[in-house]
Amino acid sequence: MAPTSLPHPTELRYFLAVAECLNISRAAERIGATQPTVSLGIQRLERSVGLPLLTREKRGVKLTPAGKRFLAQARQLLQQWERLRTEAIQDHESPRGSFSLGCHTAVALYTLPEFLTKLLAQHPGIEFRLEHDLSRRITEKVARFEIDLGIVVNPLEHPDLVITELLEDEVAFWKHRSLKEESLLLCHPELGQTQALLKKAKKAGIRFERTLTSESLEVLAELTASGLGVGLLPARVARRGAGRQLNRIGPSNLGVRDRVCLVHRVDFPKSGAFRLITETLKKTLKSNSALS
Repeated sequence: MAPTSLPHPTELRYFLAVAECLNISRAAERIGATQPTVSLGIQRLERSVGLPLLTREKRGVKLTPAGKRFLAQARQLLQQWERLRTEAIQDHESPRGSFSLGCHTAVALYTLPEFLTKLLAQHPGIEFRLEHDLSRRITEKVARFEIDLGIVVNPLEHPDLVITELLEDEVAFWKHRSLKEESLLLCHPELGQTQALLKKAKKAGIRFERTLTSESLEVLAELTASGLGVGLLPARVARRGAGRQLNRIGPSNLGVRDRVCLVHRVDFPKSGAFRLITETLKKTLKSNSALS
């Protein structure tokens, strides 16, 4: 087993807990994580070290010779990391840190500009790396330690994640006010609300003869604004362009509510910079929370 990367501090914490309990399930309960998460963290740590650290037995685990040698250094390594991290980020006068933030591109367009402009102008010690993907995948990457923070739509509850609702949105049918023929539907093929809304539309007497799909909600919104067809869009995406002149169609109940949420791991270090980021994000988006 060849080493692949430096160990993550959380993986070191998992290893220390397991080494003390000699049982992955009990260690998971002690540190407030799930058993699969701890097992996955240990596997990643073993890949980082390049050697097996534990052997699995019927009633628990046992440290390998390499695991015993690593245990002697793991506590020191974690203590050194905590000292360096504290020195780097606890200067409240000038919060510092580098963070990864993930969200869908359509969500990014109505959440990030004002938030990042305000935060980065005032705090030059904070840096971001942005990543864009479907909300489901962003949530998974946060849970797997690959992204620090996510702004996602309708996240599923997860024992290792903190989920904070930021905004409401609603997916519905939209068209340009000049459109007369409503036979073409424009929609995202992986939008989870599509089938539920099509059933509602059918009951309301709205049917579509053809469908055009795109994985970009921004493209769909522009095509809808051009008068090509009826767009199945979140309200915040549909209304973002001031000159689009889009009108919602159908009865008032022909829509599905969305929750736009901030997600991060339960065990993510709560530094001064982290608290500043989350509070600034909440305050900025609260001022833009209305759907009107």
